Amino acid sequence: MLKLNRVTRKFGQRLAVDEASFAIDRPAFVGIIGRSGAGKSTLLRMINRLTDATSGEISFEGRNVLALKGAQMRAWQGRCAMIFQQFNLVPRLDVASNVLHGLLSRRPVLTTLFNFWPEADILKALAILDRLGIADQAAKRAEALSGGQQQRVAIARALMQDPAVILADEPIASLDPMNAQLVMDTLRRIHDEDGRMVITNLHTLDTARRYCDRVIGMRDGRVVFDASPDLLTTGAARDIYGADDTFNERATSTAIPTAPDVAYASAMLTP
Repeated sequence: MLKLNRVTRKFGQRLAVDEASFAIDRPAFVGIIGRSGAGKSTLLRMINRLTDATSGEISFEGRNVLALKGAQMRAWQGRCAMIFQQFNLVPRLDVASNVLHGLLSRRPVLTTLFNFWPEADILKALAILDRLGIADQAAKRAEALSGGQQQRVAIARALMQDPAVILADEPIASLDPMNAQLVMDTLRRIHDEDGRMVITNLHTLDTARRYCDRVIGMRDGRVVFDASPDLLTTGAARDIYGADDTFNERATSTAIPTAPDVAYASAMLTP
């Protein structure tokens, strides 16, 4: 389905991504790990075409994504939705409108400019919010929500695009452990129920092991690990993070609550 072949991105003389190659042949849940500056975010942005590659090839279902231009590129960005660390919502707009903005590239300019949406679109947005457990927040301004709720709104906006691929760039990096759990559970459920490919950048080893079918490790722009989570040993983590024998996994882990704790947290976090 998705194949990267020697994909490289240079910023001046600096190699942000250095001949990264891998293939994902089914709608898997894939985690990309590595220290800050390893090239994880740049890699996702190249897949989505927010950043151009310097060289190499990215193909999806046999089509070269990097060759797309204009309307074809925008159509690809609709099939390949992006979720950001800082949510990228419009703070003063209500939640439902933010979700509807997932259709910006598919609706007339006047429709989106004056916030006039077909009833079918509105009902779809509300149904997605209901699925994610935040339909009761639909009329609130996005800025009034907690960080975890805002990230779920961002996920809802991505689902509004009905994408084949969801790219999540550090989706839990700015969240507390309880909200991080809720967001990761949401992404995993979407993958399991919808059969969508999810590729997410993660800082924490425990999160990668817990949620991912496959883990790709990056170091200095290169892919240095690509295997199932059970092979992500402490030794492999040392290679990914460029650490010596004093490496402690706690430095790359965040405490994730257990299931009973999450049920309690959900009740406490939902107004």
